[in-house]
Amino acid sequence: MHSIDLAVTPLRELNQSLHGSSEAAEWEIVNPKGSHAVAVGVDDALDIHVRGNVGYYCGGMNKQGSITIHGSAGPGVGENMMSGRIVVKGDASQYAGATGCGGLLVIEGNASSRCGISMKGIDIVVGGNIGHMSAFMAQAGNLVVLGDAGDALGDSIYEAQLFVRGSVKSLGADCVRKDLRPEHIELLTGLLEQAGMTGVRPDEFSRYGSARQLYNFDVDNFDAY
Repeated sequence: MHSIDLAVTPLRELNQSLHGSSEAAEWEIVNPKGSHAVAVGVDDALDIHVRGNVGYYCGGMNKQGSITIHGSAGPGVGENMMSGRIVVKGDASQYAGATGCGGLLVIEGNASSRCGISMKGIDIVVGGNIGHMSAFMAQAGNLVVLGDAGDALGDSIYEAQLFVRGSVKSLGADCVRKDLRPEHIELLTGLLEQAGMTGVRPDEFSRYGSARQLYNFDVDNFDAY
């Protein structure tokens, strides 16, 4: 395992090393101390462990990498990730997984507001609660929440699927509760297993998605735009 201490190594040097590091598949980053943009733009099958809390955009644009944050993450963790896996052992701040196009983001604790905003194919599994305006304009992918969801869940949602085990404070425009069918049980079972959240029954979740009333402008729906 290749170890980098951010107390002595500049962040730019760390990220440059990760971008050209096919010879070292395992990495450990110590003393992040809330640094921003840790391990952004990874484009190789690296196994990266960050020992501590991170700031903005950790793992942003991740492609192929497996990144584990042994702490909590600031805003935008996994932003625009393409593939691979990011695990946050603690909590995540706002807009976790924003615009994510693929891969799996696991937040073992709680996520703040706008979790999964404009998600485009990413799968997000949250072990705790999520804040308001989560999955706003979510286009594709799956958001799984083992706890509760805040106000305006799925506002202006497209074709992403939302699964919430707990309560939902309110649904956003054009987001409705839908039937939980056998294919969704199968999907949930797989996502929970991938996230390492065993012992959770998929039939305890409720499914939410688009009512498909805002795809095209309709004067009768003017107040909802």
